[in-house]
Amino acid sequence: MKQSIHPEYRPVVFRDRGADFAFLTRSTVRPSQTVTWEDGNTYPVVDVDVSAASHPFYTGRSRLVDSTGAVEKFNRRYSRKG
Repeated sequence: MKQSIHPEYRPVVFRDRGADFAFLTRSTVRPSQTVTWEDGNTYPVVDVDVSAASHPFYTGRSRLVDSTGAVEKFNRRYSRKG
């Protein structure tokens, strides 16, 4: 491997504020904010909109939002006859 061309791989906290959930992992992302983690150390933090704690697939709280009738239109067009 070539030296000095790869980004720094370091601990980063990813935080889902909507679900009040955060986890510490390693990443190459370079956020500007920091947070004090449970171990007392300060780590860079990335705020995410959706995580496994808030995504409907993982939580089982799925919801169908269809304001344009696209589902009914699809069903009418592609439903099997008879």
